[in-house]
Amino acid sequence: MLIKNTGIPRMMSGFSLSAVCVAVLLSLGRCQNKCSVQDGTPGARGTPGRDGRQGAKGEKGEPALQLDAGLPHGLKGMKGSRGIPGDMGPKGLSGDLGPEGPSGPPGPPGPAGRGGDQSRQHRAAFSVSRTDISYPPYKRTLTYNSAITSSNLISLNSGMFTCSIPGVYYFVFHSEAKVGMCLYLKSDALGERMLGFCDYNNRATTQVLSGGVVLDLSRGNKVWLEPFKDEQPENVKDDKKDKKIVFNGFMLFPTGK
Repeated sequence: MLIKNTGIPRMMSGFSLSAVCVAVLLSLGRCQNKCSVQDGTPGARGTPGRDGRQGAKGEKGEPALQLDAGLPHGLKGMKGSRGIPGDMGPKGLSGDLGPEGPSGPPGPPGPAGRGGDQSRQHRAAFSVSRTDISYPPYKRTLTYNSAITSSNLISLNSGMFTCSIPGVYYFVFHSEAKVGMCLYLKSDALGERMLGFCDYNNRATTQVLSGGVVLDLSRGNKVWLEPFKDEQPENVKDDKKDKKIVFNGFMLFPTGK
């Protein structure tokens, strides 16, 4: 028998689907306690969460216990007695020279000197002169005809000064002439040494010759002047013009030897 499409099959299809769904649900209800299901795969790791808020400040703790003074790290004990000094170490290197210090106060006066007799020291000086038209002889001690300062230390006739007070003396001479003049200043204190002074005068005018020396003399030493010929012409010794020579000597200080 032919059935026309009047919509009944569609109704039947809806009915069949509902029946299937009911059957499935009934079947699942019966497998809740007895049926096994395959495990699923683990899920992906989630993103890290944000930091939480800062917590509140805690309360102040109890004070620490003080350690016993006898322990290695205890409180500082009382100062001990001074130990025995150690051996002296080696001498160090000299340091740099420091700046010059201020001048100290003047010292007390020294003791009085023990020099010779003051009256004798005042006589340790002389000045004599020779005034003559004749030329003094060569290689002979010069003599004098007057004493400017009177003294028993030099003889006018011998022309020799003799030391009676040991000390340091200064001797000097001056000659004035219109011809050349050469004089030695000699002393036995010098040994073989001689001090020579020369003035060559070719113009027949008045010229002055001077010479001096400081000598350290002992008692009995002698000092004198002695003319000598150097490069002077022969006619010099025959000259008859006025010639004057002054010889002086005095002690600078005594030595007591």
